[in-house]
Amino acid sequence: MKITWIGHSCFKVETKGYTIVFDPYEDGSVPGCASVRETGDEVLCSHEHFDHNFRKGVTLRDHGPSPVKVEIISTWHDDCRGEQRGSNKIHILDDGQVRIAHMGDLGCELDPEQIKRLKGLDAALVPVGGYYTIDAVQARKLVEEIKPKVTIPMHYRGDGFGFDVLSPVADYIRLCDDVKVYEGNVLEVNRDTEQQTAVLSMGR
Repeated sequence: MKITWIGHSCFKVETKGYTIVFDPYEDGSVPGCASVRETGDEVLCSHEHFDHNFRKGVTLRDHGPSPVKVEIISTWHDDCRGEQRGSNKIHILDDGQVRIAHMGDLGCELDPEQIKRLKGLDAALVPVGGYYTIDAVQARKLVEEIKPKVTIPMHYRGDGFGFDVLSPVADYIRLCDDVKVYEGNVLEVNRDTEQQTAVLSMGR
């Protein structure tokens, strides 16, 4: 699978000629992030907040049946069962060779059954910025529980982008000993990809 970070929690995932866009954000909604203007076959949104549900930013093609199996784990956007921010969906993609999960705006700890369903991932896209989601320490605990081959941090404050209330990615990667920083915003993930925390550069 080819994973491209657009910005914030928005990613484009391409496999077998099929493109899925996760969590496109509304124009101007995320400071420093360029507008989402993508073409794809499917849009998956973790929840309905304006910085995650701008489906109009993706032009859909009439591709036909998807070669990707999508599994959903229903979770919460906060630690009080949705009372503050509502629900959140974790999407798991499986193309028969590679299995990845986009955690959305996960704001709660997962139960043992949910953890079990997330075992054996080739890649996990995990929020680490805190405030609206789990923070760096909570994210690291989750990653240590599910043990994905590749972890891609998202939903944090970077140099010139992101919400001021979010923590920087440095707070997460200082907890890791397998960090690889990429100059670009694209990562190819396959069965042979080495164990790593992959810090991508945001597409502009």
